[in-house]
Amino acid sequence: MVKTPTVTAGIAEPIEVTSDCRAPKLHLVATSGILLIWTVWYLAWLAGGPGSATFAYLAMPLGAAVAAHSIYRLFRSVEDPVARRFWRGLLIAFTLVAAGYTILAVAAFQQQPVLPDMPIPAAAVVGVAFLVAMWAVGRVPLGISSPGQRWKQWLDRSIAFFGCSTLLFHFGLAPMIGSSADWSAQMLVLLGLSFMLAVGGITKVSYIGGGPVDRVAIRLIGSGGMVGAGIALLSVAGGAQSIIPSQAVVMPFAPLLATIAVRRQWTSTGAKPRRANTWLPYLAIAAVDIPLLSLLWQHELGWGGHFVITAAVVVNGLVAVRQMVAMRDNQRLLREKRASEERLRHEVTHDGLTGLANRGLFRERLAATLERGGATVLLVDLDDFKTVNDSLGHEIGDHLLIAVAEELRVATGPDGLPVRLGGDEFAVLLEPDVIGEAVAERILACFSGPMSAHHLLVHASIGIATANTGTPLDHVLRDADVAMYAAKQRGKANYVRYHGGMEQPIFAHAQLGGELRRALDAEEFRLVYQPIIELATGRVIGVESLVRWQHPTRGLVSPAEFIPAAEGTGLIVPLGRFVLREACRQAAAWLAEFGPDVLQKIAPNVSVRQLHDPDFVDDVRRILAEAGLPSDRIVLELTESAVLRGPQVLQTLHRLHDMGIRLALDDFGTGESSLSLLRAFPASIVKLDKSFVDGIELDEEGTPEANARQAVARAVIQMAGALGLDTVAEGIENQVQADRLIGLGYTLGQGYHLARPMPAEDFTRLLAAQRERATAVAI
Repeated sequence: MVKTPTVTAGIAEPIEVTSDCRAPKLHLVATSGILLIWTVWYLAWLAGGPGSATFAYLAMPLGAAVAAHSIYRLFRSVEDPVARRFWRGLLIAFTLVAAGYTILAVAAFQQQPVLPDMPIPAAAVVGVAFLVAMWAVGRVPLGISSPGQRWKQWLDRSIAFFGCSTLLFHFGLAPMIGSSADWSAQMLVLLGLSFMLAVGGITKVSYIGGGPVDRVAIRLIGSGGMVGAGIALLSVAGGAQSIIPSQAVVMPFAPLLATIAVRRQWTSTGAKPRRANTWLPYLAIAAVDIPLLSLLWQHELGWGGHFVITAAVVVNGLVAVRQMVAMRDNQRLLREKRASEERLRHEVTHDGLTGLANRGLFRERLAATLERGGATVLLVDLDDFKTVNDSLGHEIGDHLLIAVAEELRVATGPDGLPVRLGGDEFAVLLEPDVIGEAVAERILACFSGPMSAHHLLVHASIGIATANTGTPLDHVLRDADVAMYAAKQRGKANYVRYHGGMEQPIFAHAQLGGELRRALDAEEFRLVYQPIIELATGRVIGVESLVRWQHPTRGLVSPAEFIPAAEGTGLIVPLGRFVLREACRQAAAWLAEFGPDVLQKIAPNVSVRQLHDPDFVDDVRRILAEAGLPSDRIVLELTESAVLRGPQVLQTLHRLHDMGIRLALDDFGTGESSLSLLRAFPASIVKLDKSFVDGIELDEEGTPEANARQAVARAVIQMAGALGLDTVAEGIENQVQADRLIGLGYTLGQGYHLARPMPAEDFTRLLAAQRERATAVAI
């Protein structure tokens, strides 16, 4: 079976040949043999050899029959509907040719050796065959869909048609019509149809770039029409004497070409797409110029000469129109290419989301500015933008970035180039005479109100750096970056200009981050434990675990110094994992030593970075299992800012709550706490912040300060009671504060007055002393 190629996106799939390929070879050998035998016979006949002239009439019906059978074998193996339609038409055409020339041969044997005219039935059958063949060739698709391409294709085909037909008409058909011989109407009609097949086939195949019908096969079929040109030339030169060579030598070429076309289609590996025939208009001009030169040589025109001149004018006019169309297309392609280059250049140098200049263009412009003179750079970083992405999603975050970019354009105006460096980091390159602080104030003013369709409020920290001619580009960016971090340290919505030495604290902070990694590996971190005391009895009911860093050279490093560095570098995740594992291990040891009633809870602190870690819940489950600690004995302490970090964090907290782990809201009252927060957050404990305890004992009753502190403390205890939450008062530093809190309803507290943070050994002794007191009371 032969699978014809299927064209997809202009590329033909290979043909798969599974049948015996000897069949087309045999047909090709047969038609070649017929041509060879009858050619030899004709030469022998000319030399007076034996045989009747009627033998010449057998070549064409035999050859056509072999070609028809060859096409039939191919037709049965072809699967593509377009190819089947083409070869079906040719099968019908060659079957009719074989039938028509069989009628001619029978008439030749019945009447006389040389027939002056072709019998009308035979001519009619062959004429129908030519029409069917032309129909089959004409229906082969060109793969053109758009009206513009179709119009240009018809223009090109018209040029090829007139050029080719003029050449064939001048040297073939016109001499026959203008000769003194009395040619029959059927002869002229058949030759005309043969010429039309040749012209149509050549025109058609010139514009087929690939498809299910092999391009060379169509070219061979179209060339079969050139047999008519050979017959016409012989007829003009030899008159009636041309009948025998036409029948014996010229006509058998058509079946031979057909079997070669079948062989080509059978063994084709797929028609490859090819470029358009741009040379055809020029070839068409050459085709009409040849007859014109012939007319000039003959020094006479006649009616055929007028036709040639008219055709030449038409062809040249069509070529001129085609050249104008081609010029217009080239201009359009040139414009599209320039537009595409501009678009690509813009995409390479601009940010795809905001449309601002990108880092590459920024560095290029900054380098050029530094070569000409001084340059001022503003580095703009959005504050807490990650919170927007985490809580509202990246799509809303993108909308906010677009709004920020538009505000930067407005604030910068003609004074400089706004740039998006990446993420939530922007920059502005200012003209040398523009004051950086003025632009920074305009930017902060634009950021003072809600942005984007979601009405979000965003703040920015801005670092300003100015450099003179010759300053290295990276130095300017480093200075602006240092100033920006200094602005962040001073709070939101702020700008800072770089000055010498400003980078030292930042470098120290970065160096501290590097030392943290080493400290984790060297196990330099220790836990201390601050008891949670029952205010009325002084009994220890729980403990909060706190991390400390014992530096080998700096001594004890404050958590206020290294915790922010751990947060910034991401090392808070492994550090938090160490704190949780050590706290659980130690709590399990105390429960095993002093019994299950000695300690109700141990409370390590958890950072927001840990809650964003996708493995955090699994880490907690694994650590509890390793320590053998029940999940209801652990309390994870979180700040309000951590809880407000979006749905992902809340989902993690609910998973922890479902495990039986209790959650405490630390520093309660200092953030954006609300009743809705407590309802959404599965808290079990709220801890009143130290700021509401400090000085509570010094305020005289009735003063505004005393009323405010006591109102907050009372509101917190009442809210917690209504929601079924435990409360812990933090930062108790004297007994008067403890008494005042007991009076407000608080039962649990922490603070230096009650107990300072202590090593595990000291806390063990504290628990042992508490057990001894309990035993003595029981006795």
